[in-house]
Amino acid sequence: MYKPTFKRPDVRIAHQETVYQGFYQVQKLKLQHRLFKGGWSQELQRELVVRLPAVAVLMYDAKTDQVVLIEQFRVGGMTHDNGPWQLEMVAGMIDTQETSEQVAVRECKEESGAIIAQSDLELVCTYLVTPGGSNESLDIYCAPVDASQLGGVHGLPTEGEDIKVQVIERQTLWQMLEQGRLTNAATIIAAQWLQLHYPRLKTQWGSL
Repeated sequence: MYKPTFKRPDVRIAHQETVYQGFYQVQKLKLQHRLFKGGWSQELQRELVVRLPAVAVLMYDAKTDQVVLIEQFRVGGMTHDNGPWQLEMVAGMIDTQETSEQVAVRECKEESGAIIAQSDLELVCTYLVTPGGSNESLDIYCAPVDASQLGGVHGLPTEGEDIKVQVIERQTLWQMLEQGRLTNAATIIAAQWLQLHYPRLKTQWGSL
């Protein structure tokens, strides 16, 4: 089984300062790290975008084989061919003392109107979103829902949210992935996971 060759103690930080503080924080670091052939690297300068950890939820109706996603404006998609409105999962940052699971439940309610039981959440994975330049991590969950009860526009106006619920057939979502029409990593990962696990989920959640 793979184990990392080095860990955090194998990095020396000579200097670290915050150069921007806004919705995100940007830090400038001067550091060295151990080399695979032995010794230490030259001193490197790196910029690190510091973000709070986040959570996303793939809502799945096992009875109808449908996925509940959301559509909303994302500034990072402004130059993408498909435009800045992204099809993605309910998601939010863990910016309180809540657990990851508690944030997942709250975000489902705020962004889609779905009432999720914390005990029904199944962890899909936890991963670093862009480790080349950010410390952001994302917990992805899957949760059972009744898609027929969900729809409309949601979100918190105080946070500038304008979120539309989209109910999509699982097979359609898979076709979108194969055609390159899904454009954010978290949704791609979740769609791939669902394609592997939906037979089990139909048995597990189909009678809920």
